[in-house]
Amino acid sequence: MMDKRILSFLGLAQRSGNLITGEDTCEYHIKKGHIRLVIIPLDASENTKKKFKDMCDFRGIRYVIFGKRDELSSAIGKSNRAVYAIKDAVFASKIHSLIMESMKDLNSLGGE
Repeated sequence: MMDKRILSFLGLAQRSGNLITGEDTCEYHIKKGHIRLVIIPLDASENTKKKFKDMCDFRGIRYVIFGKRDELSSAIGKSNRAVYAIKDAVFASKIHSLIMESMKDLNSLGGE
């Protein structure tokens, strides 16, 4: 189960206008330089993962492959989103640290 704090911060980012979702919209904002963190769900297609990893690497944007589409989508009240991008640096930093902490905890428990 995903850490509820991550889902809460994604919801806050959504309500504050700092979360962009969907492949086309995220791609546009990444190319414009508005994005600080990209989250790609584990169950996104391999093409989507590669496309956004390459795009982020090229531009020096931090990204994580984390969570499942349905959990992330329900946290923000939208359905079936494959990519999530955070505009605000503070939100991006906090969400990234929570994700890293969660991943570390899962690894220490044997990967549940």
